[in-house]
Amino acid sequence: MKVVVVGATGNVGTALLRALTAEPAVDEVVGVARRRPDEQAEPYRGARWVEHDVGTSPVTVSARGAATDALDDALAGADAVVHLAWLIQPNRDRTLLRRTNVDGTARVAAAAARAGVPHLVVASSVGAYSPAPDDRPHDETWPTGGVPTSHYSVDKAAQERVLDRFEARHPDVVVTRVRPSLVFQPDAGAEVGRYFLGPLVPRWAAGARVLPVVPLPAGLRFQAVHADDLAQAYLRAVLRPTRARGPFNVAGDGVLTGRDVAELLDHGRALGLPPALLRRVLALAWRARAVPTDPGWLDMAMSAPVMDTARARDVLGWSPRHGARESLAGLLGGLARSEGLDSPPLRPGR
Repeated sequence: MKVVVVGATGNVGTALLRALTAEPAVDEVVGVARRRPDEQAEPYRGARWVEHDVGTSPVTVSARGAATDALDDALAGADAVVHLAWLIQPNRDRTLLRRTNVDGTARVAAAAARAGVPHLVVASSVGAYSPAPDDRPHDETWPTGGVPTSHYSVDKAAQERVLDRFEARHPDVVVTRVRPSLVFQPDAGAEVGRYFLGPLVPRWAAGARVLPVVPLPAGLRFQAVHADDLAQAYLRAVLRPTRARGPFNVAGDGVLTGRDVAELLDHGRALGLPPALLRRVLALAWRARAVPTDPGWLDMAMSAPVMDTARARDVLGWSPRHGARESLAGLLGGLARSEGLDSPPLRPGR
């Protein structure tokens, strides 16, 4: 079985590489990334690598009118394509983000159709969902209209529309949409710190236990999944294409609150602040370039629904090995120790 992973060097991509290379039914893994990693380093050594940027690669038209993309050769003969590529930063460049995230998804889907790939698996997100007015679990039928003030959410909702159109044009292709919660693992500590905290926030504070109280938005609640558990959901979808059509919510057990965060960060003393106040402070800090996190991330965090994961469990036979609290604790530990890499180790000589 040949599986192509587009965006194979990120937080989820590295976990999926570990899962795929350990699966006997998968005999070929092709990793596609903007920058070729060190192919002798783990977990990259188990894949064949193609250097390709889905956001900037040109699509050419032959004399016969057929569209081709540099990605086509990599996808030839694949049994499944897993599309994970997504840019988080620079979030001030909306044109670049949309070109990579939304248009890039359309390019990958079109290339899969041209190559005759029967199964397309795409990383969607809880961020694709419209705001929820309550804390009850919502299944995959909840609207995917996104949160209008969050660029990440807007683009995830737009990605869902890309897949809607693709499915209408290619009903013979099985399209799987994986909608995970926040994805954590210790190895993502450095990456998360760079994307969301910036250089001015000390990483050691994540485990120092020096804060008298932890200021957090009142009413905060969220889900989390360990990257290895999410990788298993992708793997089960790849191995069961006849059962994997449609969307699947994926999250670890438990819903985390501000108190959980405070207990893991410090001593459990959380100070609930009005989200509107925190939003104003975050907006000022972002405009001053003191932090890389724009206020749309707070808007999405406060309005995203709690997801019901029954479909992934029942249809794919998936279940998490790590609870949400354990996954967050692992991330915070990795953040405090600056574990992981801001980017994958590049091929020697680059």
